[in-house]
Formats: sequence, C-alpha cells, structure tokens
Amino acid sequence: MGATAPLHTIQRIAIFPLPGAVLFPGLHLPLHIFEPRYKAMVQEVLARDRQIGMIQPRQIPGEENVEPPALYDVGCVGRIVDVEALDEGRFNLVLEGVARFRVRRELDVTTPFRQVEAEIEVEAEEDAALASVERASLEREAKRFAARQGYVVDWDSVGQLDDATLVNGIAQVAPFDAAAKQALLEASPIDARAELVVQMMRFFGRFDGEDGRATLQ
Repeated sequence: MGATAPLHTIQRIAIFPLPGAVLFPGLHLPLHIFEPRYKAMVQEVLARDRQIGMIQPRQIPGEENVEPPALYDVGCVGRIVDVEALDEGRFNLVLEGVARFRVRRELDVTTPFRQVEAEIEVEAEEDAALASVERASLEREAKRFAARQGYVVDWDSVGQLDDATLVNGIAQVAPFDAAAKQALLEASPIDARAELVVQMMRFFGRFDGEDGRATLQ
C-alpha cells in the first residue's frame, strides 16, 4: 500500500508511566488515580488540555531500582473524556486514545509528575485502511482466537468497525503481555500492525490460561 508518511506536531505533555497499561488511538482506558503526584497531574491537565501521555516504563537489566525508571520511546496521548472526583483528591478517569507519540526528550520540571517534549503523530487517512484480504485474514484469525479463549463476541458489531478501530481494539483488549502490546503500539502503519496482531493471536492462541501464557519478555 502506498501509505503517506504521518505528520507530527511537537508538544509538551504530562506522562503517566504505568507498567502494563497500553492505550491505543481510538480506544478507552479507565484509570483510578490515587498517588499524590498523579492527583496533582490530573488537576493540572484538567485546567490545561485534558491530555495525558500513557507510556510504559522500560525495564533495563541491572537498573530495576533506578528512579525515575527509563521510558519506552513510544506511547499514546489520551484525552480525559470522563472524570469522577472522589474524596481525598482521588479521581476515576476514562482516557480516549488520541494519537501515538514519540518522546524527544524529558523536560526538567518542578512538578511532581514527569513531562516530556513529544512528537505527536497525526496519521494520514491512507494509513488507516486495510486491503480486503488483510481485513478478512484479521477477522478470521480473531474468530479462531476468541473461540480458543472462550470469548463470546458479537461478530456482527465487529464487522461494522473501521479497520483502525478493529486492529487497535484487538491489540488493546486481547490478553497479550505488556511487551507484545508495546510492540503492537510501535508497529506502523495500520497494515503492519494488523499483520503483527494476527501473528500475536496465533502465538498466544497456542497457550491457554491453565498452563500459563507465553511471553515475549
């Protein structure tokens, strides 16, 4: 496919380095905010742009106890679309994935939470479409994977999803490990991510929950 290269904008974003939490564009992620530094972060972004950069800390051998931990290069900007203020300054949030971002540099800040200068990706429309054979392969493998895992899925509704939502939805909700989901987030354009999703479903589908999951760590 002759995909157009994505455009990027440079932006300062507050980041939430949460192990195992990978957000994809167009998807939703519920969060319970209770740590003081992240309560402060939510208060600030609500007054600013309602955006939080979800990114995974990177585990580097020999540096497990280093603070602050290293970060992966790629995360996803989420916009707060629902917020519930709780007692003691805690929050329940729902983030909606807006776009992937790549960390350019971490900023020297006085806030208790970390902030980065990031390249925010604006994907061209051509990148969000699959060829019909790619779409068919993805749906076929998803049905096999769901049956193996014992999931009940409304396939008529799945068939109505656009390509990007289907690919990202599987990537976010499937029981892949954190390393696999990070690899999926970094895969681009959407047809490359779809191909990797199919490979992941075939790989993880060979293992069931009773025997323990395969891992890409």
